[in-house]
Amino acid sequence: MSIDLKPEQEHRVAEALRSGAYRSPEDVIDRALDVLHEQDEWLTANRQVIDAKIHTGIEQLERGEGIPEDELDADLERLKARSE
Repeated sequence: MSIDLKPEQEHRVAEALRSGAYRSPEDVIDRALDVLHEQDEWLTANRQVIDAKIHTGIEQLERGEGIPEDELDADLERLKARSE
């Protein structure tokens, strides 16, 4: 199989090669496909939990329990800091 890469894709492959973490463009593509596969598996395994959380969030918003927009960025930063 042969594929044509867009210039931005070629640039990203070249950056990965320059990092020294990969020996060839094929290694970069292999890793990218491995990560994609892992993410797809995780998403499939967690689909019901994700859907339930989205549904809960929508219900909370409909009841007016959401975070005011002007406070949202600060709240998200707090959540990110807590997970690190």
